[in-house]
Amino acid sequence: MSRLNLDDFSDLIERPDSGTRRDAEERRERLTVPPGALGRLDELGEWLSAAQGAVPVRPVEQPRVVLFAGDHGVAALGVSGRPAGGACDLVRAVLDGSSPVAVLARRAGVPVRVVDAGVDCDPELLPADVVRHRVRRGSGRIDIEDALTPEEAEAAVRLGMAIADEEADAGTDLVVLGDLSVGGTTPAATLIAALCGTDASVVTGRGGAGIDDLAWMRKCAAVRDALRRARPVLGDQLELLAAVGGADLAATTGFLLQSAVRRMPVILDGVVSAACALVAQRAAFRAPDWWLAGQVSGEPAQSKALDRMALDPLLDHGVTVGEGAGALLALPLVQAAAALAAELPEKD
Repeated sequence: MSRLNLDDFSDLIERPDSGTRRDAEERRERLTVPPGALGRLDELGEWLSAAQGAVPVRPVEQPRVVLFAGDHGVAALGVSGRPAGGACDLVRAVLDGSSPVAVLARRAGVPVRVVDAGVDCDPELLPADVVRHRVRRGSGRIDIEDALTPEEAEAAVRLGMAIADEEADAGTDLVVLGDLSVGGTTPAATLIAALCGTDASVVTGRGGAGIDDLAWMRKCAAVRDALRRARPVLGDQLELLAAVGGADLAATTGFLLQSAVRRMPVILDGVVSAACALVAQRAAFRAPDWWLAGQVSGEPAQSKALDRMALDPLLDHGVTVGEGAGALLALPLVQAAAALAAELPEKD
């Protein structure tokens, strides 16, 4: 197998159809409801129409939540509000239906898929269909060592690509993307700081579970040390993911890139998916046209990443739990926009 080069995605990814978007805008002008009266729902309907290549837009009938799971060695420094190695518990809560995203997905009738890319537990503790793709058990402590070997980084990206292909082949027409990670916001902040050229203190937040001031200072120090290791490999996205990413982040990056190749729209959740999207944008500048930012997570690194990609979040409701929950709350807005664009009558 030849070595994967993420820059090749630049030639594979096209923008959503601009001609279809113009047709959707012209159709919007003919509707009985005045232009602008539906606010951002008009923009969403036109974006989805271009992504589908269809006017009028088709309803979103087969959405799916996809969650990439992994543990990060840096959590051992006490930079997370959750115990190190606790991603297994997060996965089990989703599978048991007791986590926020599981409750919301059940209410919305949206299936949830969990992919174990790098959870630090015995595989026997989780269902076989969850662990069958695992790249490694936990990711390295990025302040002092690489998160992954080069071979593991490539395997993780290819894993994400394969999951995207499986979803597209199954007829999934929109993905709500999230993560189930412990310590994941630290490599996410590092990736964003490296790609945006900012310092650790500018991007370091308090994570989904919340941390106190001492833990925040430890997290800042970890991001600072990881940044020193990230900057020499900024020219190669795969090396960057190996140095300061992790199995779940690399898989998410591959998923985002291949989803854009397959013309499958994605709603991003928090800072982890935003960091992976920023790495993917570095490889393929057209890729962000296939993504929506579901929500503001409150993480400063997420804001910097979304600004760099010119993505404006749909919701700002203070949800910091992660797991794709905030992005899933944005799904009804997209579905409503599609319904209005397709079903409102035109003027006589």
